[in-house]
Amino acid sequence: MGAEKKWLYALFCATFVSFLIFLSSISGFSSSYYAFSSHRRFATPVNHGPGHPPAFAYYISGGGGDNDRIFRLLLAVYHPRNRYLLHIGVDGSEEERRKLGMLVKSVPVIQAFGNVDVVGKPDPVTYMGSTNIAAMLRAVSILLKVDGGWDWFVNLSANDYPLITQDDLSHVLSSVSRDLNFIDHTSDLGWKEGQRVKPIVVDPGLYLARKTQIFYATEKRPLPEAFRVFTGSPWVVLSRPFLEFCVFGWDNLPRTLLMYFTNTVLSQEVYFHSVVCNSPEFKNTTVNSDMRYMVWDNPPKMEPLFLNTSDYDLMAQSGAAFARQFNKDEAVLDMIDQNILKRSQNRVTPGAWCTGQKSWRMNPCSRWGDVNVLKTGPQVKNLGDSVQRLLQDLSSQSNQCR
Repeated sequence: MGAEKKWLYALFCATFVSFLIFLSSISGFSSSYYAFSSHRRFATPVNHGPGHPPAFAYYISGGGGDNDRIFRLLLAVYHPRNRYLLHIGVDGSEEERRKLGMLVKSVPVIQAFGNVDVVGKPDPVTYMGSTNIAAMLRAVSILLKVDGGWDWFVNLSANDYPLITQDDLSHVLSSVSRDLNFIDHTSDLGWKEGQRVKPIVVDPGLYLARKTQIFYATEKRPLPEAFRVFTGSPWVVLSRPFLEFCVFGWDNLPRTLLMYFTNTVLSQEVYFHSVVCNSPEFKNTTVNSDMRYMVWDNPPKMEPLFLNTSDYDLMAQSGAAFARQFNKDEAVLDMIDQNILKRSQNRVTPGAWCTGQKSWRMNPCSRWGDVNVLKTGPQVKNLGDSVQRLLQDLSSQSNQCR
């Protein structure tokens, strides 16, 4: 087969597989998740929109053996105003998903507000493969369908943990435009150009039931001329208007880039970044930050270092909203619970909405009042100062889509 035919064959494969990803991300989820939102008992009204605090849609994902970690993370970031979708990948068992569902149903406030769902039919997720983007787009589609009130989408893994309360996060972001997208990005590809963007890869998770790794084609492709490639952190805080643009796609840009990045290594590090920065409507809405605290090796490896108690002081003062990554039941998580979140074991993080008596025997969030009021905590100044610095960069446009 000649070089030209090889290139055409690789391009055809990319186009076909990309359509599979897009279709799987927007269809067929109506009966594939466990919904705990059908019975709202004793819930106070939740007000959304201008004049009310912002709300967040959390997509929390993990693999086999992560159900306890996902549940702990859910309790740490829980607020009645938000929406949550929990996902255990195909390497987890059906029993793990059922157990996670039972843990969710055991929390009275979650039963009352019905704002947490567990994916029942899991998505295949291949490390470094495009199934990661397929799973995230599916999560976005579900969250857009089941809840019309949230303002920002946040993706977290079982290895993550918050550094602020939800009251603090809502308070700080109440003063910023709700069309902003917090996404670490750059067009300076560096070594990623030759090792991530130009290679043509196929993710077997798209068509094989068993878990395996991506494989590489022998050919490479040049950089695209129709759009610029941007790269950055896969951890994002994205606005609802932008994600509606990605899913509903009134412009063809999101679909075109989805087809291209289907066959790219670690497409979750380039897809949203390239869509937002190539869109005239959204390129001026980017804030160049993922709002995460991470510590990297030198030179950096594929994943950041695991954090422990020695990192606590710098982490707490960083002004980040979230941190990663942590080992299961790492002692520093207890320090965050005690000093920042004021959260007891197996209880949600308390906020202004909690009106129960506070004692070692009594859960203050077993009773609730107005969920639309906020009470700031000890980390609100650090987070507020950090966001203000980011907004100053935004006003100068010196760090946007460059």
